[in-house]
This record gives sequence, C-alpha cells and structure tokens, in this order.
Amino acid sequence: MRAVIARAGSPVVEVVDTPDREPGPGQLRIRVAAATVNPVDAMVLDGAPVRFALVSAREVFGLGWDVAGEVVEVGPGVGGFAVGDAVLGLRDRLDVRAGALAEFVVLDADAVGALPAGLDPTAAATIPLNGLTAWQGLDLLGLSAGDTLLVTGAAGAVGGFAVELAAARGVRVLAVAGAADEDFVRAVGAAWFVPRGPELADRVREIVPGGVDAVLDAAMLGPDALDAVRGGGAFVAVNAGAAPPALRGIRVHPLWVRADGARSAELAALAAEGALTLRVAEVVALADAARAFTRLAQGGLRGRLVLVP
Repeated sequence: MRAVIARAGSPVVEVVDTPDREPGPGQLRIRVAAATVNPVDAMVLDGAPVRFALVSAREVFGLGWDVAGEVVEVGPGVGGFAVGDAVLGLRDRLDVRAGALAEFVVLDADAVGALPAGLDPTAAATIPLNGLTAWQGLDLLGLSAGDTLLVTGAAGAVGGFAVELAAARGVRVLAVAGAADEDFVRAVGAAWFVPRGPELADRVREIVPGGVDAVLDAAMLGPDALDAVRGGGAFVAVNAGAAPPALRGIRVHPLWVRADGARSAELAALAAEGALTLRVAEVVALADAARAFTRLAQGGLRGRLVLVP
C-alpha cells in the first residue's frame, strides 16, 4: 500500500510503497477514505518526537493521525464492528512506520467510532485529533454553565471546536483570534471577541474583572494567557511542552490527547446534526502529499488539509 512517511534528517515527506498490516487481536483494518494533515505531522517531520524524547531515534516515521474510512477486516476479539462499516478514528501512537496518511490503516478498535450516515468522510476526517483535543481539554478544566473560559487560537481547528463545545455546555467564552476571524468565532458561540495583540490579560480583565475561570490555550501563548486567569482557576496547555508554571494557585494541565472511539462517534453525531462546525481548507490527493505539507508550512489556513487516496 502507499503511505506518507518522514525520514530522519529529511525535511521532505515521501509517498512510498510499504507492507500492509493485518489487524491483530482487538484491532480493525480500515480502508482510508480521507485523512487529515495536522501541525503535529509537521512537528514529526521536524524531528520533534525524538528531540523531546517521546520516542527513540529511528529512520522512518509514519504520518497522519485522524482518519475516516471503511472497515475491511476485523481482528480477533472485536465486537461491535463489521466489514463495510463507515468509521472514523485516531492513531495516537508516535512510533509507527505507517500512519493514517495511507491507503489503509490498522487501529485499535477502541480508537474507532461509527461514522453517521450522510456525514461526508472528507469533513469527518477533521474531527478525531482536534475534536478530541478540545473535548478532553474542556473535561480537564471542569467548567460549569455560567463559568468563563478564554480560548486562544479560537479560529484554529482545536480552538474552533473548543469554543463551540464549551458554548454548548453553557460556558461563556472569550475568543482570542485575528480581527478577520471575529465573525466566525461569534458564529460558533463566543460571547466576547478579543483581538490578538499585546497586553492580553489586561484586555481580558476589562471584560471579566478579576480574570476568567479558565483558559484553553490552543495558540500556545503560555504566560500571557495564564495572567488572564483568576487565582485558583484552571489552565490547559494544548501543547504539553508549552505549559506555563502554576502561579497563583492555578491548576495547569498539560494536555496529551488520547484516542477515544466512543467520543469520536459523539463528535461525529454532533457534526451530522449541525451542532459542530467542520472546516476543510483543501482536499489533496495522497500522491501529492508534499504539496499539502508545503501549504501547511505557509500558515493562514482556516480548516484542515485533507488527503484522499
């Protein structure tokens, strides 16, 4: 099968022929309909997993985390899935030779959820990594209806989901994004809009005296966003390596996303109902993966790049 890989020391992705895998106990083999290119893939390409000792050094890394497709083989001991089922899922292991940017992928069954009928798999492929990151971040914060939440990077994939999911829980959201994104963040549920720029904490505290109850820091602003939180509040660092110190009794949570098939299915159901906004920036053929990574590096995307075999 064809898969997108990164080689140690090379800044360019490759599409190569690689041996297909059979599903082991508790696993599913999925024919990929669509898979998303995420910033974490660019970090793998840059050698971050080895540099930060997340995995040992190796020659080849598979790329791609989230996927939508069809079950083509069910491993021993798996219940609840059958060949032909439409599914979405997340590959959350770093040390693999073929990831979701491939023609087929093998995932643990508990990392896979049902894809609702009528939901476009190209759009659904944008859900697992970013949607689970947002949902799990909100769970860590433990907010209740009426609480205040600052979301940085609110127009990005994780931030956009976080704003929409938090607003649905009755949380009052202050969204930080570029001026051109105000209409979007308000449309997905932000109560207030705060333009990116200096003195963020002071501007937030003008809206919420004393500071917000919590921050979900999708833009990795770190201390600048932490200063907007009230004493004893909560802070989630979407990039776990960018977590600020826990000053003023603030609970700081470095977030390491984990696969969760049942929750991915819930997110997909929300999208099918129109309660979760999915954004695809561009659809690119798997064979043209290098162009997608070049476009990712240019920045400014609203929505995700999606590869299709």
